[in-house]
Amino acid sequence: MTALHSNPAIILQQASLVHDEATVSQAVSRLAQGITEMLNDEKPLVLCVMGGGVVFTGQLLPQLLFPLEFGYVQASRYHNRTHGDEQLVWKVKPGEEVRDRTILVLDDILDEGVTLAEIKAQCLALGAKRVVVAVLVEKLLDPGKLKPIKADFVGLQVPNQYVFGCGMDAYGWWRNLPAIYALPG
Repeated sequence: MTALHSNPAIILQQASLVHDEATVSQAVSRLAQGITEMLNDEKPLVLCVMGGGVVFTGQLLPQLLFPLEFGYVQASRYHNRTHGDEQLVWKVKPGEEVRDRTILVLDDILDEGVTLAEIKAQCLALGAKRVVVAVLVEKLLDPGKLKPIKADFVGLQVPNQYVFGCGMDAYGWWRNLPAIYALPG
């Protein structure tokens, strides 16, 4: 492990600010308004994608002004690294509670889209009526690189760099930051 990986202070010192706390807060409020308009009469099951989605979910839920039920899923390809594996590792899959329900999946980032596409597919395979996906940020990938899923709601866009803060981590650190930063290069 390099000094960068093991020293959170160096990670933050070398990072650049992408979106400040006020911008993130405004984006969450805008998302809440749009989601409330769409799902006001649905009584959805909200599934937070752990662990990255927890900060975004915690900010968003109090602003959703309709009845909902809450649960979570946990799947990852990153494992405290800055690139994902081909293989998705499930820790908690969606269960029977999704059957005949509208599901709202909340996650921190739509990066390459592999994890979110699989979560949506699992919910639909288990009989979900509809799956709506909301993410705090979407990474702008290189032109021509297609994602297997499109989010229904996107708060902010981020450059094609490794970003952290607001639930996203850098080598396991800094999920707790209220703003979004990017690692160099």
